[in-house]
Amino acid sequence: MKSLIPQMDWLRLAVLLISLLPLLALFILGFIWLWQNGQLIFWLVAMIGCAMLGYGLQRWLVQRDRKLLSDPAAEPNPEWPPSADAAWKQVVVLADNCRPEDWPLEQGTWVLALGQKAMETVAHCYHPDADKPLYELTIPHTLLIIERASRDLRLDVAEKIPFSNRLTIGDFFRIQRWTEKAEQLFKIYRAGSILVNPVNALLGEVWRLFRERSFNQARDELHRWFLRAYVYKVGYYAIDLYSGRLPLGEEQMPQTATPETQTDLAVADRATKAAVEPLRILVLGRANAGKSSLINALFGELTAAADVLSDTTRTLQPYTLIREGLTQALIFDSPGCDSSFFDSKQMLIAAGNADLIIWVTPADRPDRQSERQFLDALHSHQSVQMDRRPAPLLAAASFIDRLRPVNEWHPPYDLTDTGNAKAVNINAAIRAVAADLAVPVERVIPVCLQHGSVYNVNDTLWAVILNHQDEALRVRLMRCLDARKHTEDWMLLRRQMAGAGRFLRDLPEILGKRTPK
Repeated sequence: MKSLIPQMDWLRLAVLLISLLPLLALFILGFIWLWQNGQLIFWLVAMIGCAMLGYGLQRWLVQRDRKLLSDPAAEPNPEWPPSADAAWKQVVVLADNCRPEDWPLEQGTWVLALGQKAMETVAHCYHPDADKPLYELTIPHTLLIIERASRDLRLDVAEKIPFSNRLTIGDFFRIQRWTEKAEQLFKIYRAGSILVNPVNALLGEVWRLFRERSFNQARDELHRWFLRAYVYKVGYYAIDLYSGRLPLGEEQMPQTATPETQTDLAVADRATKAAVEPLRILVLGRANAGKSSLINALFGELTAAADVLSDTTRTLQPYTLIREGLTQALIFDSPGCDSSFFDSKQMLIAAGNADLIIWVTPADRPDRQSERQFLDALHSHQSVQMDRRPAPLLAAASFIDRLRPVNEWHPPYDLTDTGNAKAVNINAAIRAVAADLAVPVERVIPVCLQHGSVYNVNDTLWAVILNHQDEALRVRLMRCLDARKHTEDWMLLRRQMAGAGRFLRDLPEILGKRTPK
């Protein structure tokens, strides 16, 4: 009290009291009237009921806000490589364990300390043997992480915190000082109200206790959400960086074709220009399995001739595939995996650059050892590339018309019809292909590719391709980002070398100007 009284302007306090006298008199006279007319008890009951209803509504609002704030501030990127899964789990654990009392917002050091802890958590997942994994970051990428995380957090704060776009940092400090003075004045009012109206003062104290409890709870929830959101944002972009998905240039996704695709487009069709990077679909399989015929069938009615592809393929041959519902694609025919033209190393590289792989295998040939051998090598090659997601693999079981009974061919066939011998054998062949090639049975599509008798390509196989298009597009994005990062690294190196050359060229002149005459 002693520290408060010298700071008061007694004239302003008198003006305030005179202004409040009519309201205070109305309250006292109303209380006396209720007591004289026997309505005081009803008024107390109504006041308690309204207080309980208000408290219940306030609790409901707190629960609603808590649910809103408990929603993840960031989700893992589905385009991340498999190596990012463990890092994101560690980020989630760190975010969930952030306690408001450990990271007070009024101390400005929490921003750097918590951000550093989040980046160290991610860095340790990618460099577990490094003593200080955070030192693996470059300065421009560190600044980029802070920039992106701050931008996303700014948008979340503006959207979820009321009046955040109106209140300044100075307002928060002034509110805190005003709150301390208001609390001292409120203590004087509480002491006086007990003397004037003990019953009302008691109810007011109970209501104030409930209100402060709800307010403190909501404040802690908001504080906890802010910390979790900050950790999520920093961790998200740190994973983007360590997985090679955070270029230093513009934020737009790569649109132009990669140099490799531009070369393939020139081979496929000199008149075709790709506005965006096309999908790369690789068709593999054994010799004479129907790979070229399958590609012909996928062109549908857009191809003038049905035999535009050669019968024997010796090297990878690209063709431009444009069809409704599918992003513009380059589809590659390849030599048979059991032929002398097949280069296993070259095909593994081609599979690594593909966004979708279609494996063609004859349904009437049970000897699939050479096919399984290459597919096992492909899976091993993909498993060690933790920075890339493998392209989805589909299997087309060709020559189903040759299955028993051989002389019967009356499509379409219902594979669930156990009374049809052809349908039963087709179904058995599908399951055999799935088991022999270690491919999920739902990804094995039976087809007939005979000239004039093409079956199950434009409906089932095409539907399965479109169903996996989103997954293929994610693989394409990662491939394009890798190519973009490689190109960007060379561009930055050239700029840095050019800048260093200009500096060395001008260095004698700069030193000459600084030398005193």
